[in-house]
Amino acid sequence: MKPILSAALLAAMTFTVAGPAPASPIERACLSSPRDGASRRLCSCIGRVAEQTLSSSDQRKAAKFFKDPHSAQVVRQSDRRSDERFWERYVDFGATAAAVCS
Repeated sequence: MKPILSAALLAAMTFTVAGPAPASPIERACLSSPRDGASRRLCSCIGRVAEQTLSSSDQRKAAKFFKDPHSAQVVRQSDRRSDERFWERYVDFGATAAAVCS
């Protein structure tokens, strides 16, 4: 993601007052994850970032990584151009989520 876009997205997410919304696929996957750090607050934040940065289909694809981390490796190493483009968006999502939700 371009630095200026990332900064604008961070600012928008910081000042947005969000009411209760249906959980995104990423948030639901995070909440059902057996990882120790998966709190409601963190998963909700990650879900909001996903809603802002990933399409619905990208969110569903990325949510599967929580149950099957190996599938992320398969996508990352894929030679398919569509997987490469998805992985670029996924990395941008991860960087934004790390910055916003930490």
